[in-house]
Amino acid sequence: MFTGIIEAVGVIEKIQENGTNIDFTLSCPFTNELKIDQSLAHNGCCLTVVEIKDDKYVVTAINETLEKTNLGNWKEGSVVNLERCMMMNGRLDGHIVQGHVDKTGEIVSIENKDGSYFVTVQYNSEGNFVTVPQGSITVNGISLTVAKSEDFQFSVAIIPYTWEFTNMNTLQVGDKVNLEFDIIGKYISKLINKQNVV
Repeated sequence: MFTGIIEAVGVIEKIQENGTNIDFTLSCPFTNELKIDQSLAHNGCCLTVVEIKDDKYVVTAINETLEKTNLGNWKEGSVVNLERCMMMNGRLDGHIVQGHVDKTGEIVSIENKDGSYFVTVQYNSEGNFVTVPQGSITVNGISLTVAKSEDFQFSVAIIPYTWEFTNMNTLQVGDKVNLEFDIIGKYISKLINKQNVV
């Protein structure tokens, strides 16, 4: 379980195919605090630490994960948002995030609003995924508040701190981002659609 509050960014140091899987080697500021078998969210995708050596660690993405997320687009040097799983004795500063990416979206516009940024993302219509104004959405692992919501599209306002200390400042129009929709909204949407079928 995560909160969507990014702790640090990591850098992809090495990419190695392993059958249909891919092993990613990363460096990050807290590598020395990691443990084997620990869960760590990478751009919002929960992956398990399988190896640690010096200041680098390795995670493996299986084919299903690669098909559902933007991990297949990573290159050596890519900057990745990182969050360790939440501690139960701490505050929930963002919202409840599972680390299970629902789908990818595409950046359709980035507007500089004199220091803050207004980012619009569109996604395909498959599944029962909705956003609501002032609701929560996770973009590349970042807990954000929906500023504007339309069918299969939403916009978020990014404060300067988030822009500077996450990989949002590396994104361009056309880039894929990982999306995890609010878990409560997903349950409600499924319940309503189930009632409409009956």
